[in-house]
Amino acid sequence: MKRAAGTLAFITRFVILGLAVAFVIGLIWPGSGERLRARLGLSTVPAQLPAAAPMTAPVSYADAVAVAAPSVVNIYANRIVSEPAVRMYDNPVLQQLLGGQPTTYQHREQTLGSGVIVRAKGQDYVLTNNHVIAKAADIQVLLYDGRIAKATLVGADQETDLAVLRIDASNLPVIHMANHQPLRAGDVVLAIGNPLGLNQTVTMGIVSAVGRQLHRASAEDFIQTDAAINLGNSGGALINTQGKLVGINTLLIGKAAGAEGIGFAIPVATARNVLDQLITTGHVVRGWLGADYAFVPVAANGGLPAAARGVQVTDVYPDGPAALAGIQPNDILLRLGNDDILDPADLRRHEAALKPGSKVEVSGLRNGSPFHVQVTLVQRPPMNSNAGALGG
Repeated sequence: MKRAAGTLAFITRFVILGLAVAFVIGLIWPGSGERLRARLGLSTVPAQLPAAAPMTAPVSYADAVAVAAPSVVNIYANRIVSEPAVRMYDNPVLQQLLGGQPTTYQHREQTLGSGVIVRAKGQDYVLTNNHVIAKAADIQVLLYDGRIAKATLVGADQETDLAVLRIDASNLPVIHMANHQPLRAGDVVLAIGNPLGLNQTVTMGIVSAVGRQLHRASAEDFIQTDAAINLGNSGGALINTQGKLVGINTLLIGKAAGAEGIGFAIPVATARNVLDQLITTGHVVRGWLGADYAFVPVAANGGLPAAARGVQVTDVYPDGPAALAGIQPNDILLRLGNDDILDPADLRRHEAALKPGSKVEVSGLRNGSPFHVQVTLVQRPPMNSNAGALGG
């Protein structure tokens, strides 16, 4: 027993001595212990945590506004409006004795709007809304630098509510158009325009949705945004955070309709296509099948492949391309040429993009049986647009 106690005391003294020596070495040569463990393959250095992703959202959008704002103009369109006069005397005898009253009178009415300076086919133009300049007797444009220029109408398209103006001015700042990268819901956008005649004003919001249809028969789609678009903003620029044009502001749905924060803009790709056609021909040409369609009812869609949801024909216009090809109401259309038909809006966009005179195969189902027909498209007839009713 005495021998075991002596052995334990001997070991304890050497352990204490070893700890003391290690402590002194650690004071004199810091890090020597870590180097020794690394040499013996016993390193315990913890793995580094990945660096946090830097914040990318800008604190200010002033740089984007500075890039785009010089290209946004104020538009003042003057039109002569005729209105019925108030008849003071209904009695024909009194009217003859007292000189009668005019049946109508005319007065000058001014419409406020905005526009964007763009370049196409080597020249500078102003892109704006059709409802801003419709039936205008003269159009004045106030540039960012204070110059006032007279504008002439190049062409207008009622369906997209776009118009192209030419102005007599030089050294115009042209806006940069965004590329074909699609907008997504949640992207930050800025609206620049002339609301209520206050001159250039900037409002900020996000893209609320894309691909909105504002008229069930329209071939175009719109950007929905909650950036404030007020009366006078029509025709102004909707830009991204780099100051590039992504849309032309066109209309709002206000509190009178029980809505708030719902505005619409024409996508830049649509605006560019309409711009080129108006400059070239003065009007926009769209292909037309001569039929109306709706979503496929759920019961009828039960056996259809998921990739081709299709449309159901609701009406066929007499002597139109669809009628001549034998398409009938209640037919389910699945393909136009080589493209699957997703829904009514998708089919309208596809047919509008085809040139009149084009021949295309239409495939679908009739009473559950497949059919294929050749359709020769014609030019889409003018359609009434309600865009101006809620114009910004």
